[in-house]
Amino acid sequence: MRGGGEGVRLPFRLTRADVRSCEFFTVFAAEWPNVPDDLSPEEQQELENIRRRKQELQEDIQRLKDEIAEVTSEIENLGSNEERKNMQRNKQVAMGRKKFNMDPKKGIQFLIENDLLKNTSDDIAQFLYKGEGLNKTAIGDYLGERDDFNIEVLHAFVELHEFTDLNLVQALRQFLWSFRLPGEAQKIDRMMEAFAQRYCQCNAGVFQSTDTCYILSFAIIMLNTSLHNPNVKDKPSVERFISMNRGINDGGDLPEDLLKNLYDSIKNEPFKIPEDDGNDLTHTFFNPDREGWLLKLGE
Repeated sequence: MRGGGEGVRLPFRLTRADVRSCEFFTVFAAEWPNVPDDLSPEEQQELENIRRRKQELQEDIQRLKDEIAEVTSEIENLGSNEERKNMQRNKQVAMGRKKFNMDPKKGIQFLIENDLLKNTSDDIAQFLYKGEGLNKTAIGDYLGERDDFNIEVLHAFVELHEFTDLNLVQALRQFLWSFRLPGEAQKIDRMMEAFAQRYCQCNAGVFQSTDTCYILSFAIIMLNTSLHNPNVKDKPSVERFISMNRGINDGGDLPEDLLKNLYDSIKNEPFKIPEDDGNDLTHTFFNPDREGWLLKLGE
């Protein structure tokens, strides 16, 4: 065969059909630098077009490689930046939790100022309800405050509890697991009132009014103390518990079977909450002044 370059040999004879093949020249153009001298002008033009197209494809491929490398670099930088931001955010959240455990209001304020918590009752209630890393006593102190905003948070917090189809003891177990009842009687009063409203909302018709649920809830917590605190020597019987709760249902009596079931539930299993100070609910209301206030409240 004839070729334009000295010493260039192919292992087979080139035909004009081969010259017209884009695939052939894509594979062998690099190894064959000169154009055969027996090609017609049209065939030479076609060969040049193939070579030009090959060059364009190579340039396109290189551009794609550069773009991919650039995007990959951006993704890696974005990932590292996001990781740093997440680490910084986690540190601030942890700091906010520590501040909350030492001073609930200051902790909430810190989280709001650093855009880690929205300044809404619903958002703060969700934060307290999840309780991740939060001191149960601090949660109770914050929820029991009498400020209007704290009361809004309290009601939003209670709304997160689902009491439907639970008896009163079961509902109290769930509620009292989520925080530690504060020691101040007025705080307890606000919290138990909010609980009673929510329980009656979830279980319409069980009690004549929320006052009934409210008074009976106190009676159950005091029963828990009386039955399970070793310092209480006079353990009330079920008959005494029933007698103490006569007339609390808007002047009427609650079913004895209901009261007996509540009594048995507390007797068989006291309230338990994960406490930071090691105390449990058998110490709640074990205070003459506080018990006297509750007895006067419930007459």
